[in-house]
Amino acid sequence: MRNRKTLSAAILCSAGVLAVSALTAGTASAAPSNLKGDFNGDGYADLAVGVPKATVGGKAKAGYVNVLWGSANGPARSTVISQNTAGVPGTAEAGDEFGSQLVTDDVNGDGYADLVVSAPRESLSDISSHRHGIITVLPGSATGFGTAFTAARGAHEGARIGESLSTGDYDDDGDRDLAYRSSNEESAGVLWQPGPVVPAPAAPAQSIVSYRFSGPTAIATGDFDGNGTDDLAVTYTGQEIRGTAVYSWEQGAPVRDWSTPDYAASLAVADFGKDGADDLVLGGVRANPEVEETYCPQAVGGTVRTVDGEPGTGLGSAHVCLDQDTPGVPGTGESGDDFGAAVAAGDVNGDGYPELAVGVGQEALGSEAAAGSVSVLTGSAHGVDGGSGGYAFHQSTAGIPGAAEAGDRFGAAVALTDLNGDGRADLAAGTPGENSSTGGVWYVPSPATATPAGARALTPNSLGLTGAVEHGGVFGR
Repeated sequence: MRNRKTLSAAILCSAGVLAVSALTAGTASAAPSNLKGDFNGDGYADLAVGVPKATVGGKAKAGYVNVLWGSANGPARSTVISQNTAGVPGTAEAGDEFGSQLVTDDVNGDGYADLVVSAPRESLSDISSHRHGIITVLPGSATGFGTAFTAARGAHEGARIGESLSTGDYDDDGDRDLAYRSSNEESAGVLWQPGPVVPAPAAPAQSIVSYRFSGPTAIATGDFDGNGTDDLAVTYTGQEIRGTAVYSWEQGAPVRDWSTPDYAASLAVADFGKDGADDLVLGGVRANPEVEETYCPQAVGGTVRTVDGEPGTGLGSAHVCLDQDTPGVPGTGESGDDFGAAVAAGDVNGDGYPELAVGVGQEALGSEAAAGSVSVLTGSAHGVDGGSGGYAFHQSTAGIPGAAEAGDRFGAAVALTDLNGDGRADLAAGTPGENSSTGGVWYVPSPATATPAGARALTPNSLGLTGAVEHGGVFGR
């Protein structure tokens, strides 16, 4: 049996944020809120930040998760969870990269959000260079997180499971399922592990798709035909092929029912038009050079493509291509900007229509290369486009703490979630290059205008974290 250790706790009076590592951290609640992302049922969504390159107990890249607990004032407490935390399986070891991918979902149906965490470089043998990978579930509860358990293990030494990760009820049996990347020597694909998500699943993982000399880079869950059953979107790239496909389940088995030769760096899902079917966002979209067909001309600096879902039909050909030279989209397209390398959806102005946050982590600001920025594209009844006027934030924007500096990569990760409970989504912008790559998260409450108020910088120093490397590079989805 491996030993477990507990990281020390620290109260930073100046920041008003508590950093602890017990799974029971958080404000107790009498009943679950059934709110997405609310781990402790207090009525406020929480934000999980993955720090897979963090040093834990002297072990480089062992990795941990930093949970920022929501409150009426936004993030108010901070919890650190690693494989050295009591109640978490395993032991923090060099190179595990615990926290590489994070998914927030109520996988056990008790009304509390649970956190699904991957450690794709975990070795399950006595050979440290093996990379089986594991997926761990931290169950939510009234007092924080309950006892964690391992929900999936890599089947062989190079599987590296969980480099991409999602959850959903794909086979429509009432149980949440896992979907995750698994690699082989010359290929990689997506496995589906039917629910329920438990320590010893009754059904083995099944292959959805595999790509030779290629592999999935992102996966996401949505109901693209509005039938009430989850579908799975997979974007993939490699030496020979690239593209994006959507799988739905028929008679308990996955079937590809939509595809495009366009590959994306990131994916997001939302019902932008409020028609009852989810739409798919392809961030940082790239055309497949091996085919003539492409939906978005290759734009300097990066492109975002939104594909419309339709009730009863699913994704079709209706789409919008957006780049920094599109009218209404802030900025100017420049080589290497990486517009769309991160995308997230949420309603920031309370009108019922989701906005789209677009991370531009490599954006140069003046002479500061890769300082980074975030664009917010407003939503309406006709969906998200540049016509209704977007706006951008960066660390030199009035009201945003700090200063834009080369290599900060502000916006390398983005999230839109209601951390203060006012019914409108707040922006979290990851800045993994901040302070010599210790990183940080910039919290911007309900950024519905180009002049936001109440923004705060949550850095490892202000949170009392140790061993942080590129904090803010991974957010729970």
